[in-house]
Amino acid sequence: MSAGPADLATVQRWMHEALVLPRPVGREAIDDRLASFPGLSGAEGLAIYQRGYFLRIASCMREQFPALCHALGAPLFNDFVAEYIREQPPESHTLYDLGRRFPAFLDQSRPDRDQPPEDREVWIDFMIDLAVFERQMFVMFDAPGHEGKPFAAPDTPDAQLRLQPAFAVGAYRFPVAAYYHAIRQKQPAELPPAEPSFAALVRTNYVTRTVVLSEPEYILLKAMTEGGGVEAGIAAVARHLGTAPDDVRYSWASAQGSRRRWIEGGFFIAS
Repeated sequence: MSAGPADLATVQRWMHEALVLPRPVGREAIDDRLASFPGLSGAEGLAIYQRGYFLRIASCMREQFPALCHALGAPLFNDFVAEYIREQPPESHTLYDLGRRFPAFLDQSRPDRDQPPEDREVWIDFMIDLAVFERQMFVMFDAPGHEGKPFAAPDTPDAQLRLQPAFAVGAYRFPVAAYYHAIRQKQPAELPPAEPSFAALVRTNYVTRTVVLSEPEYILLKAMTEGGGVEAGIAAVARHLGTAPDDVRYSWASAQGSRRRWIEGGFFIAS
């Protein structure tokens, strides 16, 4: 007898949970819901789908976090992914969104989370920062951009400079950008010592570039990502350095300053 709509919905929910949150289920209960074939029971068929589901998830996560997978090693990385999927099953129909919550999961599930920062495992800090950087790098590939449209020019007034859409900045406890690019270029790379680092990601002509920043440069751009203009960024840097805004403004606009380099690098559009 065919199942009615309510029964079908129940079976669909059961199948979804069996794939996403596999747990021991009696073989008879499985065979009652899934068809068997010669040489393949319903339980055996379900086990194939369960393994295939996780292998696909793990493969996608390795593509989104290749440097983290390298740093941890594939077996340990896969263990983290399995726990992540159990704790936070996918919410979207697209695998593009799969890794969105992964950096936060690593931070929230770290075993030393309740310890003072100075007593925490340094390698875990590195893994979390690396995951944050890789996720932002992955997102940048498909972020809304400014390709095919005009960018700011050297004569664009500061008051009209705005960051282009495909742009992000990050502050890290380790030089994760350098480690990431070394792994992507198949160069030798060891886990680096703790050292504050700052980087911008910018995409032009469908190519994403990493630009290493000084701390003042990061502070200026961070203020702009939060909706401020150049003057808001200059004021933020002046407060951080304890200097006059005019001194920061002079450095910004000088021949060796950030303004020229960033305009040439496609950071800005004209509002």
